[in-house]
Amino acid sequence: MADNIWSRRHIISLEDFTPNDYQTILQTATSFREVLSRRTKKVPALQGQVITNLFFEPSTRTRSSFELAAKRLSADILNFSPGSSSLKKGETILDTAKTYLAMGTNLMVIRHQQAGVPTIIAQEMNRINSGVGILNAGDGQHAHPSQALLDLFTICSTLDPENPNIEQLQGKKVTIVGDILHSRVARSNIWSLTTCGVEVHLVAPPTLLPKHFLDAFKQPSKQAHTATLERNLYIHWQLEPALENADFVMALRLQHERMSEHLLPSLREYHQQFGITRERLRGCKPTVKIMHPGPTNRGVELTSDLMDDPELSLVPKQVTSGIATRMALLYLIGGVQ
Repeated sequence: MADNIWSRRHIISLEDFTPNDYQTILQTATSFREVLSRRTKKVPALQGQVITNLFFEPSTRTRSSFELAAKRLSADILNFSPGSSSLKKGETILDTAKTYLAMGTNLMVIRHQQAGVPTIIAQEMNRINSGVGILNAGDGQHAHPSQALLDLFTICSTLDPENPNIEQLQGKKVTIVGDILHSRVARSNIWSLTTCGVEVHLVAPPTLLPKHFLDAFKQPSKQAHTATLERNLYIHWQLEPALENADFVMALRLQHERMSEHLLPSLREYHQQFGITRERLRGCKPTVKIMHPGPTNRGVELTSDLMDDPELSLVPKQVTSGIATRMALLYLIGGVQ
C-alpha cells in the first residue's frame, strides 16, 4: 500500500502528525480509491477483525462513511446506540468500551460531544494492554481528524488526480470561513494544512474568531518535527481580504448546538457579511474550489447555486473521498501489532 512505515495505534488528534504520516495516508487512500472504482468494491484487508462504532453523539455522514469503509475492508461491524444502551441504566463509558472489548473488538471508532473521551478510552485500552486501536470520529470542540484527512485527500486529488501528494500544497492558500470558535473540523484542518505547507486564512465575526484563538497553534509541538515549524496561519474579521487569491474556500456550518451565547445578530446578517457567493469568489484564484464538511445551511454559509455547481463545488467529492480515506485509516491502525 504505502511506502512509509505506520506505527500509530490510535488517531486522536493531528497535532503531532508528520508530513510522512500525511503522505502515507494519501498513498493508502489512493489505493483504496482504485478499489472503490471496481465492480467488486471489497478487499479482505481486515477480514476477521471487529470494528465497533461508538457514537455517543448523533451523526449521519461520519457514521455511515466509517461503516461502509469497514464493510469494504471485510471487517465485522458493531454499532452502538446510546439511546438504547446500558448508559441509561448508569453504566460508565469505560465499562461500555470494555464490554465491546470483551466481545472481541479490535478497533473502536468513537464520537462524543465532550472533548477528551476518545483520549480517555485510548489510555484505558493502553493501560490494560488490550491492543485495541482508537480512532477519534469527533470529540466536542477538540478534533475531527478523519474529516480533516479526507479534506486533505480531496484537495490533493483535485490538484493531481493521479498522484495526490503533499508536495502540491506548498504555497497554496486555503481560506476557512464560519464558526471557527466551535469547530473541531477547523482545528484539525489547521494542524494538517499548515504542517503540509499551506497558507491558511481564518475569517469570521470576532465573536466566532477571537484573537487568542491562534495561541494554541503557536506553541511548539511535543514532537521534534514541528518544534521549529513556522505555521502560515492568519485571521481576518472581514471576508474580502481573506478570500483574495485563495485556491480553496472551506465554509463551516454555524454550530448552533455548541453555542452557549447569542453570538450573532441573525443568520441573515451573517450571510450578508460572511456568506460565500459567486460575486465574492471573484477575488479568489480563477481555479478556486468550494468545500464544506456538511451538513450545510444553504443560503447561510454559502448559496445553493455554488453548492450545486459541479465546476466549483467539491462537496460531493469530499463525501466520496471520505470512504477511501477512512478505509485507509482503519487499514493502517488495524495493521499495528
